Amino acid sequence: MSTTTTASTAVHERRRALQAFDDTKAGVKGLVDAGVTAVPAIFHHPPDSLPLDASPRPRHEHRFTIPVIDLAGLVTPQGRASVVGAVRAAAETVGFFQVVNHGVPEATTSGMLAAVRRFHEEPAEARAPYYSRDHGRRVRYASNFDLFQSPAANWRDSVYIDMAPDAPPAPEEIPPALRDVAPEYAALARRLYHELLGLLSEAMGLRPGHLEEDAACTDGLNLAAHYYPACPEPRLTMGTTKHSDPSFLTVLLQDAIGGLQVLVDNLEEDGESSVWVDVPAVAGALVVNVGDYLQLVSNDRFKSVEHRVVANGAGPRVSVACFFRTYGAAASTRVLRPIVAGGEGGARYRGATVEELLRHYRAKGLDGTSALHHFRL
Repeated sequence: MSTTTTASTAVHERRRALQAFDDTKAGVKGLVDAGVTAVPAIFHHPPDSLPLDASPRPRHEHRFTIPVIDLAGLVTPQGRASVVGAVRAAAETVGFFQVVNHGVPEATTSGMLAAVRRFHEEPAEARAPYYSRDHGRRVRYASNFDLFQSPAANWRDSVYIDMAPDAPPAPEEIPPALRDVAPEYAALARRLYHELLGLLSEAMGLRPGHLEEDAACTDGLNLAAHYYPACPEPRLTMGTTKHSDPSFLTVLLQDAIGGLQVLVDNLEEDGESSVWVDVPAVAGALVVNVGDYLQLVSNDRFKSVEHRVVANGAGPRVSVACFFRTYGAAASTRVLRPIVAGGEGGARYRGATVEELLRHYRAKGLDGTSALHHFRL
């Protein structure tokens, strides 16, 4: 058998395996419920893309930590200036920070995490009616949005709910487990997002309303409720592959399991150009990261950095990501362009509609490369 024939057969068999998995409409949780003790081949990632501690190479510990910013300081002018400075430093370097005293009550965050877990742990037949790969549906449940595009599947299931710019979906469209708390949590997260946009505008030397009003960064919100079942062979797969986010900002609520890591520039002169740093669970905190769209609009001043979630033998891990980006009819007409400050030497990206940016991201899948490369001048 020729090499070409062998490769074609392998591709065909992989496609059949992916389709068979998708047809169950039960996700990774369905595999776990069936008692799998080995990770199926469609979830196997190349060894060089797996965490260092999943390979024979020694793991190097780095002292870098993700900043934690207390928003309680916003009540005074001096405190606000300090918060703006901290946000600027984080957005310009690592692109990630955590916020406390953010205005979302603990009862709401804990209720949101519990609701996500309840939905994903319902019987498969209760989840199946929501299973869909149709991005036109405002509420959809699926395992791996890029299942048929990515080089390897991730050990994760998700529920996506488009909360804005239109009114939230009708209650009967949302799974019962999420029906009450998801709209409440999304509204509070959106309020926080508006506050953060004001801080980031000031961090760029602009008036507080610039990103919200002139750059129109507040049109949409997609809520993604992720469930990462305990993995029998975490050394073979990933919870989420290395990627950056198709958003202006992402606000993440995570439980105490851990596993989120950020790729940061290494300043320790030990031969590594960049290193993976854990984003630990901080009591009462929400994680905030710059997305691709804000990096484009800020003309590379703010950094949309790559991050991942490692697979874990413990769990399940539950998280809720709020992706703030333009949706609906505006996505095909809203053109994002860099804000060019004096001395920057011109725009670093071509203008592009949000629809074009998102279409490229979905077609590319989570392949470990930045979607922004396609739009750089």
